[in-house]
Amino acid sequence: MQIILNNRSETFKGQELTVSEIMELKSFRFKMLVVRLNDQLVKKEDYATTIVKEGDDLKIIHLVSGG
Repeated sequence: MQIILNNRSETFKGQELTVSEIMELKSFRFKMLVVRLNDQLVKKEDYATTIVKEGDDLKIIHLVSGG
């Protein structure tokens, strides 16, 4: 499966993966993340059930705070 992940082409084995599976494969482990799939916001509680398919555009953005 080929998708766009954070504006880069990525290839994964298999036909479909969940957002959670992709985050695990790519080591996204920060607590504060914003996830958008095809420009739609994905809530944290939906990561495990939201399916990413061939050609999808997935953005996983780390939020940074400080003072």
